[in-house]
Amino acid sequence: MFLLLPEHNSDRTTSTATMKYLALALLFCALASLSDASCYAKAVTPGMTHCQDVSDNTWHPIGSLWRNSECWDCSCSGCCQAYTTPTEVPEDCVAVLDTHACEYIVHTKGNSNGLCEGVKIWKMSAV
Repeated sequence: MFLLLPEHNSDRTTSTATMKYLALALLFCALASLSDASCYAKAVTPGMTHCQDVSDNTWHPIGSLWRNSECWDCSCSGCCQAYTTPTEVPEDCVAVLDTHACEYIVHTKGNSNGLCEGVKIWKMSAV
C-alpha cells in the first residue's frame, strides 16, 4: 500500500497549479502572435498632467485617448496599432496602408482600382 503524506500532496498541488499557469501563459503567447498586434508602453511619471505623442509631437491630458497620424491608438501610458496587417498577399497584389481610414487596401500591382480577392487578415479586437 502507498500512502501520500500531506506535505507531498501539497507539492503535487503546487506543481499542478504551476503547470496550469504555464499552459495558460503559452496560450496567450500563441494568441498574441496570431493577432499581429503591435503595442508599446510608455512610463507615466506621478504628477504629470500631459504627455506628448511621439509621432505627431502633440500634447494630450493624462487619461485621454487619441489616434495619431500613423494610425496608432494611444494613451499617455502607451500606443497600439489601430489597423490589422494582411498576412498573406497574392504575388500579383500589393498592400498599401490608407492612413485616413487606418486600414490596408490590397490591390493588384499597377492598378490601384483593382482590389484583390482571397487576402487573409488576422482580426484583432479593439484596445
